[in-house]
Amino acid sequence: MFNNKGNKENAPSSKAVEGGNSSINLIGAGTVIEGDIRSNGDIRIDGTIIGHVVSKAKVVIGATGIVEGDVNSQNADVSGVIKGKTVVSELLFLKSASKVIGDIVTGKLVVEVGATFTGSCNMGPVIKDIKDADKSNELNKEKTA
Repeated sequence: MFNNKGNKENAPSSKAVEGGNSSINLIGAGTVIEGDIRSNGDIRIDGTIIGHVVSKAKVVIGATGIVEGDVNSQNADVSGVIKGKTVVSELLFLKSASKVIGDIVTGKLVVEVGATFTGSCNMGPVIKDIKDADKSNELNKEKTA
């Protein structure tokens, strides 16, 4: 009665196994984290992050998600709010409900109707390694000081 051998809906996903060290990290709605987050895997944010987010994979900011800090990743889908600089080495997708307040640096940009962003946007080759992006930001801060 409870044994659904044919039902694969509840079977564990093989995505994490295939990617080796890839993982999915979830910050749920109503959760507030103060501090920086670094991950080698995907991150989904439905809560609030007060700090920088760095991922070597994909960052997804849900409709209730807010990041008050910089976002650095390989790819990003944004439905929520980013208040800070956004650096995406490949594809940045701003969905219709998204709001970005800060500069954008990305390889490719997709903007749905209704998305808003305030700041400058630079497209083209982006630093491929997120570690190098952090070093570059530190050097730029030293030059302006």
